[in-house]
Amino acid sequence: MQQQQRWVRFEHGGETGFGTLEGDAVHEHRGNMFDRPEPTGRVFVLSGVRLLTPTEPTKVIALWNNFHALGEKLKLAVPAEPLYLLKAPNSYLAPGAPIRKPLCEGKVVFEGELGIVIGKACTAVSEADALGHVFGYTCANDVTVADILNRDASFAQWVRAKGFDTFCPMGPVVATGLDPATLTVTTLLDGEVRQNYPISDMRFSVHQLVSLISQDMTLQPGDVILCGTSIGVGSMKPGSLVEVEIGGIGRLGNRFG
Repeated sequence: MQQQQRWVRFEHGGETGFGTLEGDAVHEHRGNMFDRPEPTGRVFVLSGVRLLTPTEPTKVIALWNNFHALGEKLKLAVPAEPLYLLKAPNSYLAPGAPIRKPLCEGKVVFEGELGIVIGKACTAVSEADALGHVFGYTCANDVTVADILNRDASFAQWVRAKGFDTFCPMGPVVATGLDPATLTVTTLLDGEVRQNYPISDMRFSVHQLVSLISQDMTLQPGDVILCGTSIGVGSMKPGSLVEVEIGGIGRLGNRFG
């Protein structure tokens, strides 16, 4: 098992850096977060920096129908393979930054999720070797304009519905050394718990997702796989605060509108 650490990317004094978060102190590192980073010796108070998205992904992959409980509630057929889409880079959003209300009308919903962060490039990796390519885990909110998804009978609009600017908050950290099967995702809307579900309920486990998706496309360091969501998805109103909390990772908070 990897050593448990919490990695962040941050901006301070107009410069971008990364390091480990220990309590309220950010210990800056140099080099490559995923390949033997070295401490610089500089330490910043967390309140004195602005957190950025925890990595700079080449792509964010988002799963559909990956939890037994939600699939059974919606009476969805059991998928034979992972069903996924890509979230557009313009949707990536840092912790604490506002989720922008779309210019179009429609119900905007939150989906609290676990994000798998890739640390080592992989193509067609086996299930047995898949976890060796995982760096750690983060919190995410797969924001969606629900009304857009199926309003055209000839074309399901997954990319548009989930690809608006700011529709993929991630963070606040990438946590290493965690066993994902022990984790629980909790989503709060204005302080009220709306989702509370175990990652152990996933149809496809972390090692299965990494292996199967890498058969289709090469996964690069920093890429994120959103594991899908479960029961409790709900709509947000302008001014709503949505927080996604996972033990060992922390709490991702973003206000809508």
